[in-house]
Amino acid sequence: MTNKSTNKSNSKNKKFHSLSRRIVAQFCLFTLVLSVIFSLLTFILLFTLEDSFIEREIVKEADYLIAQYQQTKQWPQMRARHFTLHFSKKTLPDDMREKSMQEPERVEFYGQQGRHYHLYAFPNFEQTYLLAEVSEKLLVRPLREGIITILVVSGVSLTLVACMLAWLLGRKTAKPLKALADLVDGVAPENIPDSFAHQFPNNEIGVLANTLEASMAKIRQAIERERCFTRDVSHELRTPVAIVKNAVELYREKSREKSREKYDAQGSEAEIINRINDASLQMEQTVTTLLHLAREEHAAAEQSAVKLLPLIEQSIIEHSYLLDDKSVEVQVDDNCNTEIVVQQGMLKVLLDNLLSNAFQYTDSGMVEVSFANNTLTIADTGPGIEAGISKQVTEPAIKGSQSTGYGFGLSIVKRLCEHQKWQLSVESKQGTRISVRFV
Repeated sequence: MTNKSTNKSNSKNKKFHSLSRRIVAQFCLFTLVLSVIFSLLTFILLFTLEDSFIEREIVKEADYLIAQYQQTKQWPQMRARHFTLHFSKKTLPDDMREKSMQEPERVEFYGQQGRHYHLYAFPNFEQTYLLAEVSEKLLVRPLREGIITILVVSGVSLTLVACMLAWLLGRKTAKPLKALADLVDGVAPENIPDSFAHQFPNNEIGVLANTLEASMAKIRQAIERERCFTRDVSHELRTPVAIVKNAVELYREKSREKSREKYDAQGSEAEIINRINDASLQMEQTVTTLLHLAREEHAAAEQSAVKLLPLIEQSIIEHSYLLDDKSVEVQVDDNCNTEIVVQQGMLKVLLDNLLSNAFQYTDSGMVEVSFANNTLTIADTGPGIEAGISKQVTEPAIKGSQSTGYGFGLSIVKRLCEHQKWQLSVESKQGTRISVRFV
């Protein structure tokens, strides 16, 4: 009990996390990270392209200078004013000379007042350098702040659009989940619709809905079995309890008579004790059978060959008090003297219900018991069964509460036949004819 209370308390204290909000947050974060990465790659690409064009121009000018030098043995004039030729790093401009000496492999330098240099070292001429002051050639660097602004605005805009799309997607995704939660939250299993999974999409949510539907169906069946078990126990135990009470009263009466008169009552006392014992055994057998009905599994392994006639005779004797002061003849066909493979306890409950109903509701005429083609038939000349009760017996499953009287007995018989896969049929016109085929 303590663990259950603790679990409930922890469940209540646990912070609720909205699935749609999580989708929006994760999607927006992903879009923001993606936008930052894309902006950085774009920025790097622009600078790389710009440097590539500048390097191509420098290499082209260097090739021209080398070609002219090889022809004239003199270095020609530069074709563009932003190019200068140096034969020592000491002659380089002041704002980049020191850096070039400290980092001999470096080719790109930032000078003062926005100047930008590219230095090219001739491979076959030592201490010969081509310097390009490309400040006026730069396109990306002067627009760097504008490009950054554009990329930031684009990234924020894309993130906002992604958040909107994520909100719509999260709402659409969470809507069926919320509908499913509202459907099963706090609702008694018997009040949940029998079929609701088809309302949900054919995805993981649909799988969850199908699983919940199957689970709820099992819960409803378990509740129905428990309800039927409680109802049937009260009905089934009424007869043996009445027998026990009658036997006890009769025993007390005999005891009082014995105190007044002297006679040998040992036979009568033994008969009374036997009746009490039989009623007790019947109650025990009834409870065992109804417990089998309250379970899902079919205990086919417990079946055995059972003689039918002795059970019929025993049930007739036990319920013969229902025929007192009635002009009713009970006829048992010789074909009942046979064996069938069933559970004896279940067969006894079946016979008790069918014969007790037939005896109780037949005031005059005949109750006939016969067996043919593996089918047990009990027919009486009573008033018949009400249309509503007969309809419930022919339906695939018992729904709701049953009516009193004949309905209770047939409810037990119907459930028992369904449990054991027996075929039940009821005909009620002039009297009632109930057949059970053992398959």
